[in-house]
Amino acid sequence: MVTLISFIILLGVLIFVHEFGHFLAARILDVGVLKFSLGFGPKIVSKKVGETEYALSWIPLGGFVKLLGESGNEELSPEDEKRSFFKQAIWKRMLIVLAGPVFNFLLAILIFVIVFMYGLPNLTAVVGTVQKESASMEAGMMNGDKIISINGQKIIFWEDIRPVIAESKGKEVDVVIERGVEKKHIVIKPRLSKSKNIFGEEVATYLIGVAPAGNMVVEKKNPWDAIISSLNKTWEISKLTVISVVKIFEGVISPRTLGGPIFIAQVAGAQVKEGIIPFILFMAVLSINLGVINLFPIPVLDGGHIFFYMIEIVTRREISMKVKELSQQIGFAVLLMLMLFVIFIDIERLNLKFINDITKYFK
Repeated sequence: MVTLISFIILLGVLIFVHEFGHFLAARILDVGVLKFSLGFGPKIVSKKVGETEYALSWIPLGGFVKLLGESGNEELSPEDEKRSFFKQAIWKRMLIVLAGPVFNFLLAILIFVIVFMYGLPNLTAVVGTVQKESASMEAGMMNGDKIISINGQKIIFWEDIRPVIAESKGKEVDVVIERGVEKKHIVIKPRLSKSKNIFGEEVATYLIGVAPAGNMVVEKKNPWDAIISSLNKTWEISKLTVISVVKIFEGVISPRTLGGPIFIAQVAGAQVKEGIIPFILFMAVLSINLGVINLFPIPVLDGGHIFFYMIEIVTRREISMKVKELSQQIGFAVLLMLMLFVIFIDIERLNLKFINDITKYFK
């Protein structure tokens, strides 16, 4: 029950925020909004204010916006045509379409800012283990040493160490440690190590051969640092999402790593049990994923509409409604097949015997 409720809240908030972006952009650009619904399906209650019907519907999985003249083949009065979506300049239509994904990114940034200011547990820069025959052991580092700085760069948390070592590119680094009541300078020469990343590619990195002691402190950021960290985190996750999709098409990552609604519901339920912070952080990550995926140039998605508008800008000709409708149908079919595929993977992950007996015939 917790899993179902958390999934409904999660998906509902993400889709609602997306659609609210379209709604607000249309309002600002003076494009008519005929309906703005919270939820789908039969209406629980609705009220018309001006030309817009605001509705609360029974299926709480997001919402939708219906714009004036959105289909492009409606018969409108001359006055309504001025405020119809289809008759707007291309840049206005692009902004309205783009507003959906942008609001998904803004939701993630807002969540990260709040969480960073509230405080997150972080590992201190205290050494717990010095690996045998490592660069650090040869330099004289010991368990319990606290790393203060590397090459003059202040080290506060364990996560600060890796980027500084990576920047060294194997050259000797000057490490200041705190051992008891005294401070010492240790010169360490990082060693090259090769490993495979989560996309199955071999990557080279430099290591000094130490592991953290596991001491945790709550790190609270000031508003400015929280905003900067939130923007960086949103960019990192966005980039990772794009790379993941590209690697799936390249065959580096198995498509079976994809997760559908069942998987998302399971993870959401698990995060709720861990606490509100893990749950809203998961919401932020999914919001970024939704924003990025919606920007892909696939008909039906926001990115598909933007792609058509860019073609119209370059060719200075409007794409025919027939071509758009056909593209939308193809795009919808592709997304439907993808959804069925990830649901099939989700069902496989459940590892239920009677399902395994059925699915083995399709392998």
